[in-house]
Amino acid sequence: MSASTDAAPKFRIRESFSGRTAFILVAMGSAVGLGNIWRFPYITYENGGGAFLIPYLIALLTAGIPILLLDYAIGYKFRGSPPLAFKRLHPSAEVIGWLQVGICFLIAVYYAAIIAWAAMYTWFSLNQAWGDDAAGFFFGEYLQYDEGGAGGTGISLDFVAQVGWPLIAVWVLVLVALATGVRKGITMASMIGLPVLVLMFVVLVGYSLTLEGAATGLNALFTPDWSALTSGTVWIQAYGQIFFSLSVGFGIMITYASYLKRKSNATGSGLVVGFANSSFELLAAIGVFAALGFLALAQSTAVGEVADSGLGLAFIAFPTIISEAPASALVGVLFFGALTLAGLTSLVSILEVVVSSVKDKTGWSRPVSVAVAGGAAAVLSVVLIGGVSGVTILDVVDAFSNNIGIVMGAFLTVLLVTWVYRKLDTLANALNAFGSFKVGPIWKFFIGIVLPVVLGILLVMDIVDKVREGYGGFDTWVVTTFGWGALAAVLVVAVVLSFVPWRSGSAMHMEDPDRDEAGKETV
Repeated sequence: MSASTDAAPKFRIRESFSGRTAFILVAMGSAVGLGNIWRFPYITYENGGGAFLIPYLIALLTAGIPILLLDYAIGYKFRGSPPLAFKRLHPSAEVIGWLQVGICFLIAVYYAAIIAWAAMYTWFSLNQAWGDDAAGFFFGEYLQYDEGGAGGTGISLDFVAQVGWPLIAVWVLVLVALATGVRKGITMASMIGLPVLVLMFVVLVGYSLTLEGAATGLNALFTPDWSALTSGTVWIQAYGQIFFSLSVGFGIMITYASYLKRKSNATGSGLVVGFANSSFELLAAIGVFAALGFLALAQSTAVGEVADSGLGLAFIAFPTIISEAPASALVGVLFFGALTLAGLTSLVSILEVVVSSVKDKTGWSRPVSVAVAGGAAAVLSVVLIGGVSGVTILDVVDAFSNNIGIVMGAFLTVLLVTWVYRKLDTLANALNAFGSFKVGPIWKFFIGIVLPVVLGILLVMDIVDKVREGYGGFDTWVVTTFGWGALAAVLVVAVVLSFVPWRSGSAMHMEDPDRDEAGKETV
């Protein structure tokens, strides 16, 4: 018996997905989230309609899929959560991983609240509890939103029971799924949730297309404005949408790829996930604008007057549509049920980055890691977002963690991996070993040249805008505390954690990235 075989038993074998199908479903469950449903349709409408699909497709091919494959390569090659994978990539790179973990933690804190709202609105849809004033009901009767806090005069954390208790229920459901493991919890959540989500949305889209005025909405969405193609802003919006919708650049796909079996077709899986995500976005756009066309006709106004994105679309425009539409209860359950499922599968993936990183660093069991890391996020979420000023905090944290935090992490990743650590050849070889689609000079060009430029522009534009204009009309102290302050805290914690030694029982010492599931050396 060889020495390498004798040494094998001292290593733990990393958790893994049962197969490629499970990985694809989980990755798609992460990518297909709230942004696909409420952001893409409006971004398309505002940036040239049908013409926007051209820069969108180019952005998918030149940035979205390349960085998706980069995330896959890092996780697949170095077999770890972001801090562990980057530490193995280069001893000084661990801090990048912890930066991504911190951003995921921030996002999880507020993302759970939107899921809880959507779940409650699924119930409200049965009797149109919002009445004739969807906006007044959402901000007033339901959220009991503190208008003073919105203006910046103060932040109140007074608990709102009808918001807080559903939020607690969401956290319990997600933490249980995470605690049961990669195969039982995470995989099952997506294998059940994703097909049901797609089915619900297909039915919703089919129904929306039968509504009077649907053609008007689709014409407003897809009529091309070819002049938009000459606008740099439109192209930046296309790259931004692709980037945000694929769940890339903040550790999710690195973590999931670390659970792939050794002889996996990572590139083929990446192409499936990338194109499936964009297909769902297009489906969502058709359903949303068909419904908005119906609303515009019912209110005798233009589609542009009722078109919106984000919370405005989900909790104001769509309840209004539901009230006007035939079979209103069915439409409401389908729409808000789909939002709930899309949010849940995405939240599981976001929080798994945090849990996996804590588990790898400390050597704690999965349940303990979930209790510590997930429990901390849950408590902060209920305290900050379950109160009367929750929308203010959610809005600010979302704007800074998404538009600056994620982009900053991805920018540093592509810049350092390409030009400082020079690991693109190593990563390309890992992808090509068993991948059906081979990456080469073109992929390296997109990663090393195109992505740093695009991400750099996105990052600088957003930072300059927030420095000059503030954000959302909120008071400076609110933006400083929950925006810049939250990002600063993430950076400080990332640096501190990168200097904390890896425990002897941690994944760094107990898991060998060069051994397969049977414990045999692969290199």
